[in-house]
Amino acid sequence: MKKLITMAALGAAAISLAACQESAEDQREDQLEAQADAVEESGEQKADAMEDQADRLDQTVDGVDSTAEERLEAQADQVRENAEREADAIEQKADN
Repeated sequence: MKKLITMAALGAAAISLAACQESAEDQREDQLEAQADAVEESGEQKADAMEDQADRLDQTVDGVDSTAEERLEAQADQVRENAEREADAIEQKADN
């Protein structure tokens, strides 16, 4: 009987330890996902600001963008893509 109680206690301890480790893994994953979201949001804000600046460069509403406006919008697109790529890499780390 004592052996059975000891084995049950050891089993419960092992399950408890596994739950703690799983919780730590979940916390790490949540932190990495939050970091990825922050990186993506930051990139989005920076790109939006660049696009606003590009719009101010060419205030003529004629459907034709100036070269400077097009260049700045292309840079904004690149900032957005880089942020998404960095966020994806962080999310990959969270999944592993």
